[in-house]
Amino acid sequence: MTAQPIDAPRPDAPRLLDRHLLGVARLAVVALDAHGRITHWSRVAAELFGVEGRRAVGRPLTCLLRFPPEHRGAFEPGAFTHVWCGTCQMPRVDDGRIAEIAWWVYPLRTDAPEGVRLVAMAADMQRLREEGPGVSVGDTSAAATDEELLRPMSGVRLVWVEPALVPTDGEDPAGLGRRLAALLRQSEAAAAERIASRVLAMGHPAVNLSVTVRLPIVPYRDLRVRPHAADPEAAEPQPPGRARTPVPIARPRQGEEAMAVWDRLAFLGEAGEHIGSSLDHLQACRALAEVLVPRLADFAAVELLERVASDDEPPGRVDEHTLMRRVAVVHDDTERWIDTVPRGQALRHPPGTPFVDVMRTGRAVHIRRVTRRQAERICAAFAARDLGPLLAGRALLVVPLIARGQVLGTCTLLRRADQPDFERLDLALIDELVRNAALCVDNGRLYRREVRQVRELQRAMLPADPPRTAGARVCFRYLPAGQAAQVGGDWFDAIPLPGCRLGIVIGDVMGHGVTSAAVMGQLRTAVRTLAGQDLRPDELLRALDGLARRLGDDCLATCLYAVYDPVARRCQLANAGHLPPVLVSPNGAGSVLKLPPGLPIGVGCGPFETVEVPVPDGARLVLCTDGLLERRDRDIERGLAELCERLAASPRTLDATCDAALGMLDCPAPADDVALVAVGLDGFPAEHVASWTLDPEPSMVGRARALAASRLAEWGLTDAADTVQLLVSELVTNALVHGAGAVGMRLIKCDSLLCEVSDGGHELPRLCHTDPTAESGRGLHLVAHLAQRWGTRRGDLGKIVWFEHPL
Repeated sequence: MTAQPIDAPRPDAPRLLDRHLLGVARLAVVALDAHGRITHWSRVAAELFGVEGRRAVGRPLTCLLRFPPEHRGAFEPGAFTHVWCGTCQMPRVDDGRIAEIAWWVYPLRTDAPEGVRLVAMAADMQRLREEGPGVSVGDTSAAATDEELLRPMSGVRLVWVEPALVPTDGEDPAGLGRRLAALLRQSEAAAAERIASRVLAMGHPAVNLSVTVRLPIVPYRDLRVRPHAADPEAAEPQPPGRARTPVPIARPRQGEEAMAVWDRLAFLGEAGEHIGSSLDHLQACRALAEVLVPRLADFAAVELLERVASDDEPPGRVDEHTLMRRVAVVHDDTERWIDTVPRGQALRHPPGTPFVDVMRTGRAVHIRRVTRRQAERICAAFAARDLGPLLAGRALLVVPLIARGQVLGTCTLLRRADQPDFERLDLALIDELVRNAALCVDNGRLYRREVRQVRELQRAMLPADPPRTAGARVCFRYLPAGQAAQVGGDWFDAIPLPGCRLGIVIGDVMGHGVTSAAVMGQLRTAVRTLAGQDLRPDELLRALDGLARRLGDDCLATCLYAVYDPVARRCQLANAGHLPPVLVSPNGAGSVLKLPPGLPIGVGCGPFETVEVPVPDGARLVLCTDGLLERRDRDIERGLAELCERLAASPRTLDATCDAALGMLDCPAPADDVALVAVGLDGFPAEHVASWTLDPEPSMVGRARALAASRLAEWGLTDAADTVQLLVSELVTNALVHGAGAVGMRLIKCDSLLCEVSDGGHELPRLCHTDPTAESGRGLHLVAHLAQRWGTRRGDLGKIVWFEHPL
């Protein structure tokens, strides 16, 4: 089988503008004014983006099309001063279908004709890759139709397509300018040609293609390379009477060139893998310098914008006042570079130097041999160091690091005077490596920005400090995942509830990333809101499940909710697919609480059950997420058993309990988030609690006042007796008039005085507007004014109205 070389097109291949036609890509052209509004919208643009020109002209391009956030800046006139090309996915305007668009964006100066400040060209890369190049190598006669001319080549498939910019060397600039001016359709032909000339001066739009070609099957002929027939010693003997058969002439030079091409391709692949092996932007810069020396240069230095190197803020406009930092230096020339051009140095380049020109224009600067005068001007930025002898006579190449339309820094290369200048193939190879490194630097910047955003989002949504509640102590521990992609939706909270009770919740949103963290924040807020309604644990999970299903099908999470009552010394728990908690008794024995597992939040149609567990004073309750227990070499049951053993052997302080639990991790940076909550169940002293049951009769109001005054006197709280008696009489009277059944009263002395009045009624009282002439209805207004806090909640047999009075 044989294949025809690409660089030797067939004579009958289609031709266009005196060139062999390799492919046809429909190119859209868009022009913007100084305000970013569209002034020209070509017919191909209307087809590509699904919006007609009459609807597009006059609107801002960034409002008409939904660009990814990292690419919007390239389409805002004035934001960038250099050309940019790249690919992004964006939805069409008419049907929302996602299209893969290649862009070539050319910003123009303020004095551009016709007020045009930016020219953008676009092509459908997905269509080109899927349908293949529109080329026919068949009949190209005048009788051939356009469809026959542009039908896809049989057996050709594009594997990889990438937009690129190439210089117009060897082209006809005037001819290219006229053709581009015809596409712009400005009011004046001269103005259009001036715009086109400025656009082409920044680079010709091009695409890098990787193709697979089906090899044709032809009859076999022996095409092995044989010695030249003119060599009498090497010539093969011929039978008598048979004419000598011509043999191909050996061309070793072609083999050497092929080996050189393969060597460069292999080097490019290995270098790209080395540069892209890390998301650390400084490591990527060092890797770039290492692969360039000594293969392509004798000296390589990479400088980043200070705001990019320090990762403080996104890159912006650059000029001679922009602070740079040299982050990588590699050389094999002389030890003088170490002291003269140290790594880590911060500097500002003077105007007119190649470094500033490269950052302003976005185009590489190549000086074949640096003159002494040029060396002196470049060295002006390094007044304390004499760089002149090291620069003079050398070949200098300064290449910008550009990613997603933003200049990130520069890469400077030098070759000694006794070495050849940078050739065209060297320039192409260096440009590819620098573009790869710039993308790695920018990807690392975006990666770290996402890490910071998710971390900040989690810190803002998770509790900073545990609450202080009577009868219980709480300790939190949270370890984020070691990778940004693994940062997820683990959350926990401790919520003080009326009656000196404490609500504890822990959960894990399924999935990772910013979306999971956002869902976690919504669920945590919902749990706090529902807990304030004093719902039973199963009722709270049921309400949370309904909310999650309304948020969307992807809102799934496991959750465990518990309510600890230090007065009753009991804990109520309900589970929604989460890991069961571990209860450590006062004597140190740890056990896993047996709870109905339940379905995760957001699944729906699953029952939730509340389990009530008596807990002795001094016990510890430990809740965690699966990031603590999951490992490849053990299952969850074994992990829970090991956790019980560690907690049983740990000291009884909550900090020691958390440290013992986190000791199960085999590395300081876990693969998944780890949330851990330890609760000390201390109980409440019986002598600080007083409760009574009152018969529902009018005389009970006076009796309730007397009981409250007597107990306050025993506790030494006589100063608060008058106010407390007034508030007690108001709540007891309301229970007698508006409630049902027996009335209960309970006083609890903690950080403040808590009074609870219960009855068998189910209608919760609320504040209402009272007319000035009304004879009743002001009791709750009085309670709200005199009490520190007050509220209502539902009890096991009715309702409870409570208030707190400061001590």
